[in-house]
Amino acid sequence: MLTGEIIIKAVNLTKRFGELVAVDNVSFHIFKGECFGFLGPNGAGKTTTMKMIYCVLPLTSGTLTVAGMNVNDNAREIKRIVGVAPQENNLDSDLTVFQNLIVYARYFDIPKMEAYKRAKELLKFMQLDGRMNAKIDQLSAGMKRRLILARALINKPQILVLDEPTIGLDPQARHLIWDKIRSLRRQGVTIILTTHYMEEAAQLCDRIAIMDHGRIIEEGNPVELIEEHVGKWVLEAAYDEEAFKSLVNIFPNVQIVGSRIHVSINKSRSVFRDVLSRLSFKEVVVRDANLEDVFLKLTGRRLQE
Repeated sequence: MLTGEIIIKAVNLTKRFGELVAVDNVSFHIFKGECFGFLGPNGAGKTTTMKMIYCVLPLTSGTLTVAGMNVNDNAREIKRIVGVAPQENNLDSDLTVFQNLIVYARYFDIPKMEAYKRAKELLKFMQLDGRMNAKIDQLSAGMKRRLILARALINKPQILVLDEPTIGLDPQARHLIWDKIRSLRRQGVTIILTTHYMEEAAQLCDRIAIMDHGRIIEEGNPVELIEEHVGKWVLEAAYDEEAFKSLVNIFPNVQIVGSRIHVSINKSRSVFRDVLSRLSFKEVVVRDANLEDVFLKLTGRRLQE
């Protein structure tokens, strides 16, 4: 279990937009130096929570502190120690790659020569140093995401906020971003990310908070959550009434998910081999249990619905 200095703490945090309750009375804490993820479908309240952390949205009620500072009273100071990579591409298309970093550095009153030094270092770190003078529309989607991440680091933040950092990227670009996030984590940067990619949360996060309809429904280490709520293995097969009845008589955890049967176990997968040798299934697969199975178990629906 992670312990140490708590750098972010929320108690009964709530955000309303008129009648809509986007974040509903959530409490959580984030340790200094960890990677903490908010996992959930679109509209779960992840981005709204993040925006309150980096002082873009005011709280409706509750308390939220960042590095010991209250977000209601110390927004300017908090923004100086936080780097933000938003979900949307908000790079300036009229500027080059290098100029995007230099102009952004002015918001933090970074001296010109220091800004140049940091920008060159960050472009090298993000493998963009060969595109310094390129315009934004000349970059691939993956390059744009890496540049947004580089820009978020220009002020050498203690806390890095990543909102859907790899959304829309191909697997190769996604893994490159993951490598950079891991490198920053090793350097002691506290990382907070939102994602609806279950693999991303499992790969990067020390702990996650699963959100749905503005509430945190579960929190913990990804591996431990999977083992606690699902198990180690899942058998999936096309729905068949006779097969379903047979499985219910054998296993305690059997669900119908759309047109599929899901069976989860915490034992050796050889248990499934014995069943498959005796019963007939269509479109069957045995796989590792994952965070989407946890979400499905807790909410009755998939992350992507």
